[in-house]
Amino acid sequence: MANQYISTRNLQFLLHEVFEATTLNQYEYYQEYDKEAFDMTLDASKQLSDTKLFPYYTEMDKQKAYFENGIVKAHPQLKPIIKAIAEGGWISAHNSFEQGGQQMPLTLLNAALLIMYSANANAAAYAFLTQGASNLIQSFGSQELKDQFIPKMYSGDWQGTMALTEPQAGSSLIDLTSSAELTEDGYYKITGQKIYISGGDHDAVDNVVHLLLARIKGAPAGTKGISLFVVPKLREENGGFVKNDVTTAGIFGKMGQKGYVAAHLMLGEQEDCRGYIVGQPNMGLRYMFQMMNEARIATGLMATGTASGAYYAALQYTQERAQGRHPSNKDASQPPVTIIEHADVRRMLLLQKAMVEGSASLLLQCSYYADLHEAAEGETKEKAHLLLELLTPIAKSYPAEAGIKAVSEGMQCLGGAGYCDDFPLEQYYRDIRINAIYEGTTTIHGMDLLGRKIIMKEGKALQLLSAEIQGLIVACLKDERLAPYAQKLGATLKELGDTTTHLLGLARKETPETFLSDATLYLEYFSLVILGWQWLLQGQKASAGLATAATEDEQHFYEGKLLTMRYFMEYEIPKTRGMKERLFSEERVTMETRAEHLA
Repeated sequence: MANQYISTRNLQFLLHEVFEATTLNQYEYYQEYDKEAFDMTLDASKQLSDTKLFPYYTEMDKQKAYFENGIVKAHPQLKPIIKAIAEGGWISAHNSFEQGGQQMPLTLLNAALLIMYSANANAAAYAFLTQGASNLIQSFGSQELKDQFIPKMYSGDWQGTMALTEPQAGSSLIDLTSSAELTEDGYYKITGQKIYISGGDHDAVDNVVHLLLARIKGAPAGTKGISLFVVPKLREENGGFVKNDVTTAGIFGKMGQKGYVAAHLMLGEQEDCRGYIVGQPNMGLRYMFQMMNEARIATGLMATGTASGAYYAALQYTQERAQGRHPSNKDASQPPVTIIEHADVRRMLLLQKAMVEGSASLLLQCSYYADLHEAAEGETKEKAHLLLELLTPIAKSYPAEAGIKAVSEGMQCLGGAGYCDDFPLEQYYRDIRINAIYEGTTTIHGMDLLGRKIIMKEGKALQLLSAEIQGLIVACLKDERLAPYAQKLGATLKELGDTTTHLLGLARKETPETFLSDATLYLEYFSLVILGWQWLLQGQKASAGLATAATEDEQHFYEGKLLTMRYFMEYEIPKTRGMKERLFSEERVTMETRAEHLA
């Protein structure tokens, strides 16, 4: 099982059978991508991951990045890894031919990226952070900024970052204090500091380009007065490069992802930090939401990839480790069985498989909607946009939270060995924990879902999603393999609708604080229904595939899909009953609890 950290067969199933993603080539932008191109792309990602990424996953943890004499020292393999990803065209793959890209569908690109994240998220994250930063410049920057920065970012010579967080503000961008002052020469003088900046400084690249939020002096208060700037570590001057008064104060000692740097940056201490505005003043947060939403999907991919690597490590161990006998066998003279023979170990493996493959399905579903929004027109375009907006909080949060649970179960499969660094599970567990915090904590996404996305366009997105799920349920009721689970999902969907109606009524009667106090629980409830939808969708295609399976391996694949769907419906969906009971309760425990009660 060497290099088994993801199932490319599962990705092919999702791309070709579940989403039929090659039909995207009906649109001019994606017309080059037939089935052969899809499969070649997955093969290229797997080859790169096998040779460049996976071999250094544990090594980058043990030989972690460090800060010395003002320089951030990354693992020596990081530079060739970033260059290999760049030279493969992955950073610019989705961009147009005119922009130096390949016009690759995001559905395919994110499937390929999932392979890389499964192999080594610590390394792959650098290149795809640059992708998001360069996309911002492509979308909103002047031609001068594009010419100056994007070629070096696409080539992997320069790192891109997203610089939002400040010590006093955190996720509350309304409290951002970094400032920008326009000079007579047309650039802005930037002052302030930024913390937890992923990829914020390291020696595997020649320069770091920060896409940074700051407030122009005299701008309106709050988020309406925030602008977006390109702030490089080094700036071009007189035919060369000079320091741009961006100083790294240090890097944070993290619980996990020790190969992926998070820097503390000081800006303008010498009053010589120059920033170049992107787009129009005071529009920065609106622009940045493009990168933030891309990064939320990427965070879901990272979490799913990490959980996938952990699952296959646990699966291998359970197939090799012999211990105990079946409860019905009391004969001590008989040899022990491998632990995968024990029902509860298989339960833990099914949990991991359900969460990993369910998350992958949801993320590719969102990617497919993103492709339709970009390439289609009219109602199809609007529907795709609304569904993507509604599902993004789930696509970020569920893979992160469920991934933590999945990796924890993987450690449990190994017993004491899982807690030791002789095996990779303890690293996967440390690494995945951050994904529930990246790009907004789970609490923030709960409030986003309940407070914004549910009522968006007078509930149109929710209506479209409900119709989508109901259509699948009706189709699956005709398949005797699927009918019981379609009925179960249908009943749960109705209960979610009732709960949503109740909460919206609560919003009209009580304060926003009360309405949103259990938003995180609502997010979890909503997420389980969404994953039930994705598993029923996979079950539908697996049932069809099983009827025509030509080989024993294919039969086992489709049977495994149906069993995992059944696991999700029988073990995960029932959890929604307790959530519904809590969300209907008139008890206000958290609202009545004060700080002094917790002392």
